[in-house]
Amino acid sequence: MEKLRRYIKPFTWYIILTMGIKLFGTILELMIPYFMEIILDDVVPTGELTPIILYGGLMLLCAAGCLTANVGANRMSAISSGKITRKLRHDLFDKLEHLSARQMDRLTVPSAESRLTSDTYNINQLLARMQRLGIRAPILLLGGVFMMLSMDPVLSLVLVFMLPFIGIIVYTVTKKSVPLYKETQSVLDRVVRVLQENITGVRVIKALSKTDYEKKRFNDVNDELTYIDQKAGMITAITNPSTSLILNLGLTLVVLVGAFRVNSGNTQSGVIIAFLQYFVMILNAMLGITKIFIVWSKGEASAHRVADVLAMPEDLVRMDIQNTDNVITNIESTDIIKSPKDHTEATSLHNTSIPHIEFRNVTFSYTGIGANLDHLNFKLMRGESLGILGEIGSGKSTVLNLLLRFYDPQKGTVLIDGRDIRSFTSEELRSKFGVVFQNDFVMEGTIEDNISFFRPIDEASITAASKDAQAAEFIEARSEGMKASVVVRGNNLSGGQKQRLLISRALASRPEILLLDDASSALDYRTDALLRKALHKNYSDTTTILVAQRISSIRNCTHILVLSDGKTVGFGSHEELMASCDEYRIIAQSQMGDGKEFT
Repeated sequence: MEKLRRYIKPFTWYIILTMGIKLFGTILELMIPYFMEIILDDVVPTGELTPIILYGGLMLLCAAGCLTANVGANRMSAISSGKITRKLRHDLFDKLEHLSARQMDRLTVPSAESRLTSDTYNINQLLARMQRLGIRAPILLLGGVFMMLSMDPVLSLVLVFMLPFIGIIVYTVTKKSVPLYKETQSVLDRVVRVLQENITGVRVIKALSKTDYEKKRFNDVNDELTYIDQKAGMITAITNPSTSLILNLGLTLVVLVGAFRVNSGNTQSGVIIAFLQYFVMILNAMLGITKIFIVWSKGEASAHRVADVLAMPEDLVRMDIQNTDNVITNIESTDIIKSPKDHTEATSLHNTSIPHIEFRNVTFSYTGIGANLDHLNFKLMRGESLGILGEIGSGKSTVLNLLLRFYDPQKGTVLIDGRDIRSFTSEELRSKFGVVFQNDFVMEGTIEDNISFFRPIDEASITAASKDAQAAEFIEARSEGMKASVVVRGNNLSGGQKQRLLISRALASRPEILLLDDASSALDYRTDALLRKALHKNYSDTTTILVAQRISSIRNCTHILVLSDGKTVGFGSHEELMASCDEYRIIAQSQMGDGKEFT
């Protein structure tokens, strides 16, 4: 809850005003039985009409004032809690956007989604209910007890005797329900994950006739959530009936004891009627307090989950460019750019002696158990191309992840223009790249929106990029052209059309570095060849890294890197690898026979 304070602080006076209005309305509500007792015990016996009208009018004014104050305060609480939750949700979204890939791996996407939706909703309910009931219920309880003590202390002892039992019930229920609500949110994460997987893979599930299996899988986790939620609900459900039972027993005792006291002349009938009204108020107040504890239990569990994300430290810290050579592990650092001035001079002259991209002795593991890349070394000069080949899980995509600095290596250094990428800001680094990921996405909108992706790219550049990516053919075939609609996930496009659209997006900004992670797997050989030809002709200054499974897609690259279990088993041109690398030669011969096809 500590993390919430800075979000609540800007609304402190507004919340105080809300609670002040609520307090005023509650006091007016407490005065109504008091005026009724005066009318019954003091005014009616006199037989005068004017005092009855006067006190009756005061009761009406109190009722109207109570209604107005409560409605106004409830609206104000909705406004403040809504604004606080909006700011909290915005900051949580921003934090999730800036988490490193490693942190997101630990958090998981389903958990992030549930924290951003259901957890922030629970916090909103906590803030709203605390403003609505946090003042009214305790004041009704304490005020009712005070008014009853002032009228008849003996009868009030009945209520005082009942309150400890109610307190024990509320404390026990709260202590047991909070852990269950925390567990509920954790299981809800798993429900979201299963649901997300089913929605994403619905076509595969139907194609493989696994609907019944997925239903059972969802039912299992849904039953677990239902069981825990029911258990928490059963515990909290004890509060209302047990509290009502205790207070109603007290009410019965008040009537019974009150009757004896009226007969003995120790109290008046108006006091008894007022006591009944105050007892009803106290009953409602206790029910309101139990609701507060239930909402608090959910809100506290959710607040801790949200705070855990907001408190995550920055994982990929920018390194001081002046101290670059002090943080490199076990490598020679004499060629690393040491200052922004040196870097500007190097890049402005396109210094041919400094590689555009360099991996120096890079070792990386996702889990810390076994290396996904082991002592990787290569250099690319500006305008050169690198094809990466290897079996599934060999570390091909990991090379791109490290170059984009989604992760930092455990050992070694990744450099661009001789400068450690850890010294770049995220915006500075990412602006250099055009990327097509292996599992990239197409959003709902127009073709033009998907290519520009809300970047300030002119129409001519978008058109040129679509032509180079071989997408112009299917775009021009549509009557709306660039304005043609694309549905969610690009389901109205074929696999090849999606890939060409995504390549267009990567090329539209004329990037320094182009990363294509198996981006042409759905293209036919002719289109793939035309794409490679366009890249060679129109992007000669762009350094390109292609991850591919087809030899034909990478055989003309300046360099080819062959990986196996994260280790380099071959590096060189196509001809060099055919002569020196058995793994590469076997793949080439299996795909192209003697290796001379698809030139």
